[in-house]
Amino acid sequence: MTKKLICLDIDGTLFNEEKQVPDSAKLAVANLQQAGHTVAFATGRAPFTFRKLQQELEVDSYVSLNGQYVVHHDDVVYKNPLHTAVLDELEHHATAGNHPLIYLGHDNWFSNTSHHPYIQKAIRSLKVEQKVMYDPAFYRVGDVYQALLFCEDGSEADYMRTFGHLEFIRWHDYSVDVIPAGGSKAAGINHLVQHLQMSPDDVYAFGDGLNDMAMLQSVKNSVAMGNAPDIVKNAAGTVTKHVNDDGLWHGLRMVGLLD
Repeated sequence: MTKKLICLDIDGTLFNEEKQVPDSAKLAVANLQQAGHTVAFATGRAPFTFRKLQQELEVDSYVSLNGQYVVHHDDVVYKNPLHTAVLDELEHHATAGNHPLIYLGHDNWFSNTSHHPYIQKAIRSLKVEQKVMYDPAFYRVGDVYQALLFCEDGSEADYMRTFGHLEFIRWHDYSVDVIPAGGSKAAGINHLVQHLQMSPDDVYAFGDGLNDMAMLQSVKNSVAMGNAPDIVKNAAGTVTKHVNDDGLWHGLRMVGLLD
């Protein structure tokens, strides 16, 4: 079989609802690797939030921060930080709306607010050990590949109207991802595919969230998890079982990558 690139979302695809990797998913990844295929994460998370998962599954390639920071065999092949001037505008607008922000680098994250209940609730759901640091000026001195805006559902509409050069994708009841317009997991995967000099026919993608839609629409061999909302399922070529029901394993069998 021709060697394939299999891009896997983490939360809701590899991770179940308890932020654990089912045994069937671990076995699936190991079997793919033994067959000589490249398994890569495709996630909205920053690299520092999935280091343990990398070690556990022996995965050293990833499309992280919703496509803004791409790595193959631990070498950076693409990065797309947000412009400082744009972040200045976002900071001003968010402060006026009393909406806190977190700025994500590839190896750390910094908040412009020392404490806020929305930040606590949203970040707690990720189960990340590395604490959010308080440094409202970080974006002026360090590369920021993604911001997290904390606001109630629907409040992002104002930002969408105001910032046409940014994209806002909700991932939690109290938070949305903020990335450059045109940035996505799909774009990041395209950079990885070009780096690997692979045919698009040999690329596969699995996901379940709103930030997976562009990826599932653009990758020829796409699979949505059974736990995905209908709008995400409709973006994929195939729908597998729920992540808690060995969904990844079954999906890989459905597309012929596992026996």
